[in-house]
Amino acid sequence: MLNPSYPIETPRLLLRPFTMDDLDELHSFHSRPDVARYLYWEARTRDETRTALEAKTRQAALSEENDTLSIAVELRETGALIGDLYLFWRSREHRQGEIGFAFHPAHHGRGYATEASGELLRLGFADLGLHRIYARCDSRNTASSRVMERLGMRREAHLVENEIFKGEWSDELVYGMLRREWTATA
Repeated sequence: MLNPSYPIETPRLLLRPFTMDDLDELHSFHSRPDVARYLYWEARTRDETRTALEAKTRQAALSEENDTLSIAVELRETGALIGDLYLFWRSREHRQGEIGFAFHPAHHGRGYATEASGELLRLGFADLGLHRIYARCDSRNTASSRVMERLGMRREAHLVENEIFKGEWSDELVYGMLRREWTATA
């Protein structure tokens, strides 16, 4: 079980549970086709964002396998919501988790995704006791693959045309990290 002690502070960010007050700022980037391009959903309408946000407000802890932890990423300096983090508890028996993230493009290129996702690794390894955490992305999503590499994750697989994604065959990259690898770098 994982019930983080919120807020989680990093040098520049505040990580916290989502609230319904986040609707406008979350919609400001969930509604963008360039954000949704490599995600499993299309750019969201306001109502679709509200529905997604309602689910996120119930995902502030992990109680059992297959739960999702959804965390809002806020700039400490301004209080602006700039990102959306996920930690999926994939297997209790094999102690596996998966991370994911989406950030507003106005905040790309500043290391925020790496800073925030580093906390997901800490939560997964140190607090939940996972053995392995992985992340996946479309091979064309070079920004996401760079984040995973900066986190110290290793590329484990390049799956060629493994699925039809938004109407076209796409390649998927899988990155992974073991707890002992994280411990050596933490």
